[in-house]
Amino acid sequence: MTPTPDAPSPSGVFSPTLPHFVGVLGGGRMGAGIAHAFLMAGCEVLVVERDGDAAAGARTRVEASVAKSVERGLAGSAEGFLDRLSVSTDYADFAACALVVEAVPEIWELKVASLQDVEKHLAPTAFLASNTSSLSMSGLGAELERPANFIGLHFFNPVPASTLIEVVIAKQTSPALVTTAKGWVEALGKTAVVVNDAPGFASSRLGVMLALEAIRMVEERVASAEDIDNAMVLGYKHATGPLRTTDVVGLDVRLEIAEYLAETLGERFAPPQLLRDKVARGELGRKTGKGFFNWA
Repeated sequence: MTPTPDAPSPSGVFSPTLPHFVGVLGGGRMGAGIAHAFLMAGCEVLVVERDGDAAAGARTRVEASVAKSVERGLAGSAEGFLDRLSVSTDYADFAACALVVEAVPEIWELKVASLQDVEKHLAPTAFLASNTSSLSMSGLGAELERPANFIGLHFFNPVPASTLIEVVIAKQTSPALVTTAKGWVEALGKTAVVVNDAPGFASSRLGVMLALEAIRMVEERVASAEDIDNAMVLGYKHATGPLRTTDVVGLDVRLEIAEYLAETLGERFAPPQLLRDKVARGELGRKTGKGFFNWA
C-alpha cells in the first residue's frame, strides 16, 4: 500500500515533528547518511537514484550504516529499521512524500534540474529541501514553482555521528517553514543552526577558509599535515584537524566549494595549487584511500 502525504496543519505547514514518509534524492555517502537519520527517527524513507545499479548501491550503503549503529548499541534490530526503507529509480514515487531532501553533487545545473524534476511529482503541501553546502538557496528557489516550500537542510558528514544541521533560509522560504524545519532537526536528535542565504552559508565558508590556509601551509612546507592538524586539535580543541576533515569531506568537494566561493566572494578563497594537483591525481581523501593522510 502506498503511503499518502501527511496532512498539513491549519496554518498550511506541518507540525514541528517529522513527516511520516520522507524522500531522499541521491544515495551516495551523504544521501545514505540522511536516509539513515530519518530511518532512525521512525520515518519511512524512499531513496531515488538514477539507475538500478546506483539504487542497489544506495541500499547497500544505508544497510551498512544502520548495521554499524546496531553494532554500537545505538539502535535495536536492523530489520526493524530497514523494513521502512525503499529504493527506486522513478521520481514519480516521491508523490507520497511530505518532505524530499535533495543530495546530488554540487553542480548547479544538476541541482536545478533535479529539484525541478522532484517538484513536479510533489503534492502542493509537500516540502523540498536541498543539502547543498554552498550554492545559493535563493537562486535555486527562483527556479522552482513553489519556492516558499523550499529550504536548505545542510547535513554534515558523517551524518549519523554529526549533531549539527544548518537550516538555510532562501529569500522565498516561508517563515513558518523555518520553524517547522527546526522542529525536524530537533526530532532527528540534532541541533539547528539557522543562517540566511549567503555563499558558503556559515559552516562551509568558515570551514573551507581554515582548510585552504592549512593546505597552503603544507604547500609552503610550514609544517606537516599531521602537525598542522595537531595544532588545531590540541591548541584549539577542534575534534579533528582541517586537513583530516578535508580528507573526510573529499578534496574534490572542497575544491568545488572553494572555486564557487572564489567566484562569489573573491580571491581570498582561491584554491591552492596543491589542492588542484591532488584532485587531478585522484587523491580525494578517505574515499580513494589517500588525501593528506593515508586511509588504506
